[in-house]
Amino acid sequence: MPQLKGIGIVTADAALPHSGEKYVTPQGFTAIRDGVKARGPYPPAPPSRKPPWLKARAPAGRGFQDVRAVVREHRLATVCEEAKCPNIGECWNAGTATLMLMGAVCTRACRFCAVDTGNPHGWLDADEPENAARTVELMKLRYVVLTSVDRDDLADGGAAHYAACVRAILGRNPGTAVEALTPDFQGVLTDVATVVDSGIAVFAQNIETVRRLTHPVRDPRAGYQQTLNVLAHAKRHRPSVLTKSSLMLGLGETDEEIAATLSDLRAARVDIVTLGQYLRPTLNHLPVERFVTPAEFDRYRELALALGFLECVSGPLVRSSYRAEQALDRNNAGLDNRSLEP
Repeated sequence: MPQLKGIGIVTADAALPHSGEKYVTPQGFTAIRDGVKARGPYPPAPPSRKPPWLKARAPAGRGFQDVRAVVREHRLATVCEEAKCPNIGECWNAGTATLMLMGAVCTRACRFCAVDTGNPHGWLDADEPENAARTVELMKLRYVVLTSVDRDDLADGGAAHYAACVRAILGRNPGTAVEALTPDFQGVLTDVATVVDSGIAVFAQNIETVRRLTHPVRDPRAGYQQTLNVLAHAKRHRPSVLTKSSLMLGLGETDEEIAATLSDLRAARVDIVTLGQYLRPTLNHLPVERFVTPAEFDRYRELALALGFLECVSGPLVRSSYRAEQALDRNNAGLDNRSLEP
């Protein structure tokens, strides 16, 4: 097998690469499968046993079946399926889905994330805005979350392309609300404004973890203060757009650090926050330090609401876009954590 810096390269037409291996994408650049290189010859730590409250229901329902049929027929790509999200049934039944823009290879390598990493060298799909609009139309989505990989190889981080996708979706689906879960655009505020001005209802940028754990959890090019600055600017630039962020719990943070992070987000005028359990995607990623109980998630939600957030959606299986269309219902998006207790 050919090597690049000691990592085996798998060509795109060969067998699927193993986690941590380099491979060549159909566009001709190399990427690392699952985003993080294999750690070395020593055996990785064994996977943690998950508690019973992390078991998700199998996806079902007429709405889910209808959406899945459309996705299969038209070969559409959604983060919901590709990320094996445990909440796919709920979201698709509710007419909500998440689409990922600008390809499937990220220029960053966060140690919690299993998105492939590499340098796309400026590649973009010029047809993506219209294809995204058509996907939303075919899936009959009432609420769509647009997320993307980080594209530090692009001069504007992909902001103009992102905005073009939003405008195309709204042009073809004027009744659909769009949430943009964006990269940080390296903290360039004019690029943030480009997306905020595109017609979105919600602007989201995830802070992911507490200040102390930002590195090593996030890529060195990401930053705790950088995310706060992006969120604050989005709200300042267009106050009518709701702002949103998300925290993964279970990485070793303390209650005091969670409270401090929530306070920092509110100081940046963030409207909505989501709290969920970090789950290790592969053995090359950061281990889970603890499994947060449903009762603890309820306690953190009460703390967030006391700080002034419009809503805090908090629970073990919550992800950034979980029940996003219900974020302002003021009922934890209908989630009852008490029913999850063994």
